[in-house]
Amino acid sequence: MNIIDFFTSEFNEHANVVQKTKESVFEAFEELLNTCVTCIENGGKIMFFGNGGSAADAQHLATELSCRYKKDRTAIAGLALTTDTSALTAAGNDYGYEFVFSRQIEALGKAGDVVIGISTSGQSANVIKALEVAKQMNITAAGFTGKDGGNMKGLADPLLIVPSNTTARIQEMHITLGQMLCGALELKLGLVS
Repeated sequence: MNIIDFFTSEFNEHANVVQKTKESVFEAFEELLNTCVTCIENGGKIMFFGNGGSAADAQHLATELSCRYKKDRTAIAGLALTTDTSALTAAGNDYGYEFVFSRQIEALGKAGDVVIGISTSGQSANVIKALEVAKQMNITAAGFTGKDGGNMKGLADPLLIVPSNTTARIQEMHITLGQMLCGALELKLGLVS
């Protein structure tokens, strides 16, 4: 395959996944938005987490909330569980990598909060464990995933499943959906017009 064909193929696949995602996730997106609005209005916080590229997305989205998305406005309580290297390495060393997010949720979470686990496969053991702990604590355990939903299906609710098996396309939709969530949250909270 030459570079022109590769370039065209990537854009075509992206456009196809965009359309399929648009057609399949609105109900889950709206449910997540409404849950996040209630959480913030009641003094709660939104916690994001994931591994690798999903960790970067978690940090990006938490910052969109705590700083700003499009316009200056009141800060929204959002944080990424991927940024505290001491907590991550201590939990990984003392308990095992499966617990790096769940221990932080135990420490920082409270009933009424929202956690959003991000995993392109839906199979990340530490994301699954964190969602399980969140549910036990009466915290909304939501997620972004792809493929067939993996082990997140039936656990995370709401769950936004990107209908693709290609990791890069799933990640592209996760950041798009995440930024849309931030923008819609600002609107629904009346922080921007």
